[in-house]
Amino acid sequence: MPDAAVPQPYRVEVPLRWSDMDAYGHVNNVQYLRLLEDARVIGFRVWFPDRPTLLDEGIVVSRHAIEYRAPLTYRPEPVEVDMWVTHVHGAGFDLGYTVRDPEGVGEHVYAVAETGLVLYDFATARPRRLTAEAREQLSAHRGEPVRFRWANR
Repeated sequence: MPDAAVPQPYRVEVPLRWSDMDAYGHVNNVQYLRLLEDARVIGFRVWFPDRPTLLDEGIVVSRHAIEYRAPLTYRPEPVEVDMWVTHVHGAGFDLGYTVRDPEGVGEHVYAVAETGLVLYDFATARPRRLTAEAREQLSAHRGEPVRFRWANR
C-alpha cells in the first residue's frame, strides 16, 4: 500500500506453537486460520478501544481464502500478520492479511488471505447490520483488495 492516503495495515506479531507443525515439519495449513484469528482478536481490541469490539457483540466467519506462498517451519520467533479492511457491506466486512517474517527475522511472505465476517445476533440467529459508528471505525482501516495470484488481481 504505497499511497500515503491509504492507511497502513495493522501489524501484529503472533507466536508460533510447537503443535502447529505437521508430519512434514512445517506449520500445517489449518493452523494459518488460528494465526489469522489471533491477529483479528488482538487487532479488534486496538481498532475499537472505546467500546466493546465486534467480537463481544457477536460476529461469525462467513468465508476464508488463503494462498500459501512459502512453507513456514516452527521457530521461536513469531510471524508478523498485517491486517486491513478490504470491503465493508451492510451486515459485515472483509479483512485482508499478509503473513510474513518480522523485520530482522527474514523477508519471506508465507501467505496472503482474506476473511469474510458477518455481524450476527445469536438470540435471533440472524445477521445484523453494521452501525454507522462501526462502519466509520472499519473504514479507517480500509486498504486494497488482497492480491491473490490465482485471481489476477
